[in-house]
Amino acid sequence: MGKIIAVVNQKGGVGKTTTCVNLAAGLAYLGKRILLVDFDPQGSATQGVGCAIGLKDETVYDALHSGDPTNALKKLSIPPLDILPTNISLVGAEPELVRTETDREKKLKGLLDPLRPRYDFILIDCPPSLGLLNTNALTAADSVIIPVQCEYLALEGVTLLLQTIRLVQKLYNPALRIEGVLLTMYDARTRLSVEVQQEVRLHFKEKTYKTVIPRNTKLAEAPSRGRTIFDYAIHSEGAKAYVALTKEVIDANKGGK
Repeated sequence: MGKIIAVVNQKGGVGKTTTCVNLAAGLAYLGKRILLVDFDPQGSATQGVGCAIGLKDETVYDALHSGDPTNALKKLSIPPLDILPTNISLVGAEPELVRTETDREKKLKGLLDPLRPRYDFILIDCPPSLGLLNTNALTAADSVIIPVQCEYLALEGVTLLLQTIRLVQKLYNPALRIEGVLLTMYDARTRLSVEVQQEVRLHFKEKTYKTVIPRNTKLAEAPSRGRTIFDYAIHSEGAKAYVALTKEVIDANKGGK
């Protein structure tokens, strides 16, 4: 049964989509069966893997309406994974979910649970907000990866997210856990990055990944080309970091953990 991991941080610009896309690609290139779910109305993950969506193509928004993801699923060869893509139409899902009277927090879970046997990992790129879309992602997920940018007051931004996770655990998904906390945009030349890394490791201890994602020009450029870092600049420091993260995630989940 595939493990569902939500990559989430309500703050934008922390490397959330970069992490979701490149972790999904890294797992796929290492032979894992992967489904990438773009649940952010900005559609950055869809663009980041080069998935072109036409006006008549179905997206995760259509799947939420129909309850059937089959027509929205896209199979890619580079990277070799499946994707439930999105576009700006997903913005309309939030007010529609608010008006839904029953199980509105479980719509995404209803889509993804039947797909579990087909994949080793299902990764959800969550929106940078704390609304019903994020609640749906957290209710559907087994665990969460939290990217934390190495900047001033980094942990303060995570506090509200942790409160949301605890609320979802209490109300909808008691088995939800933190898969790992990932330090991103790290610059060893600055004291701030070093101090933030120390603070995060002190706070989250063994939940913090050993891998640290550096500030890297190639990582910033790749999405605009519709490529993952492995397809754009395989020898870059960014690619090396995401290879290391991918191996950490695989090692942590050996034996069905």
